[in-house]
Formats: sequence, C-alpha cells, structure tokens
Amino acid sequence: MPYDPSAFPPFAVTVDLVVLTVRRHALCALAVRRGEPPFQGRWALPGGFVRADEDLTTAAARELAEETGLHAHDPAGPVVPNAAHLEQLATYGDPKRDPRMRVVSVAHLALAPDLPAPRAGGDARSVRWAPVEELLDQEAGYGREGEQAVPLAFDHARILADGVERARSKIEYSSLATAFCPQEFTVGELRRVYEAVWGVALDPRNFHRKVTGTPGFLVPTGGTTTRQGGRPAQLFRAGGATLLNPPMLRPEA
Repeated sequence: MPYDPSAFPPFAVTVDLVVLTVRRHALCALAVRRGEPPFQGRWALPGGFVRADEDLTTAAARELAEETGLHAHDPAGPVVPNAAHLEQLATYGDPKRDPRMRVVSVAHLALAPDLPAPRAGGDARSVRWAPVEELLDQEAGYGREGEQAVPLAFDHARILADGVERARSKIEYSSLATAFCPQEFTVGELRRVYEAVWGVALDPRNFHRKVTGTPGFLVPTGGTTTRQGGRPAQLFRAGGATLLNPPMLRPEA
C-alpha cells in the first residue's frame, strides 16, 4: 500500500543543548528564558526544532549560534578561538515531555572556555550563565534575584543532570577538561576546571604530577604567564591524546 503521512500522528524532533563552562571557579550552564509558549517566561536549556534539510549536528550547531552567539568547534576546520566542543548526549522521548505534540529531543553537550555573557536570540527572551547546582535544585527551583523560583521547563532538569554527569565522568578518562580552558593554560587553571566540574578540592602537587606525567595530555608551549598572580607559571596546550592512561579518577566528594 502507498505511504500516507496523514495516517500517522504529528511528530517532531528537537535538539536541546547542555552548554557548560567554568566561570568564577564554578561549573555553569547556559540558561535561556523562554519568550514563547509553552512555559513562556520559564528558564530552559537552549534548543529548537530540527529543520527538514538538517542533520542533528548541524541543527545543534545552528541553535547554539542563534540562541547564544557561540560557535561549535569543527575538528576538520581551522581553530576558532573560544569555540565550543559539541557532542551528542542522549535522546529523550517521553510522550508527555512537550505539551504541543509528540516531540523527541536529541540532546547535545557543549563545553566552552570562560566566556562573556552570551546574547539572546531565536525564541529566547534572555540568556545567562547560571551555576548548575542552582539550576538543578528542583526543591527550590530556579529564578534570578527578585523572581519566583520554578523548575526548568520541559524535562530540561533531567537533561542538564545527565549532561553534567557526562562531563564529570568523561574528564576522568579523556582530555575533555581542556575544552574548558583557553588555547594556552597553566596546570593551576586546568586543576581549577577539575575542581569546579567535580565539586572537590584537589592537591596541587599531586595534580601537577599526574597531568604532566600522563603521555599526550599536555604539551609545554615554552611560555609563561603571571595572570593568576605570584611567580610566572608555565603555559601548556592540549596534547594529541584523547584517552588518558592512567585516568584521572574522581575523588570522593
């Protein structure tokens, strides 16, 4: 029998973005205030509907640029300063997750260095970096000062929690932590990334020994910096290793 699209219920695919960075020594996520129904006025993750001519990665990169002004790093392209690492996170398909219609979301995780305040676009009324612990506090909810605190829109609290856990676990065995750093960074700056993502304090000497002793993790640039104060600190860049051996095991919080 010929295929009849009208015989099937409406169905849509979206991309949602867990965009993480480290600001003021805290792990922060990008939150947008929705400018349109449903959940108008509520804080949510950036994202939107996949267009008919897009694949999922293209849609995620477009939404990232449109709603935040950030650009995804293309491994095959030239190096773009402060570009975001982008990878697929998980798929969410609860039939009631969106009150408009049946919507499946393919969430993506994006990691970026400390960035200035992003700009709002698309259907986002405003956008800001917010500490993940505040966004995930489902008992208190989230709201800026003077606002009523309410949970994130849709199932975005679950998506955000999954993205945060992905980042926390992945920096144990991969070089992904360097995605939170500028192109040249110190060991101290990298350590503060691990501390912010994991939410624990690390011994500076042990951390320095581990990261500089892991083959392919860090490469000295030959330069130094005093931007953190004190004596000049050696600058490094990310090495070619994608997997860390031995891994950087997460300590107990």
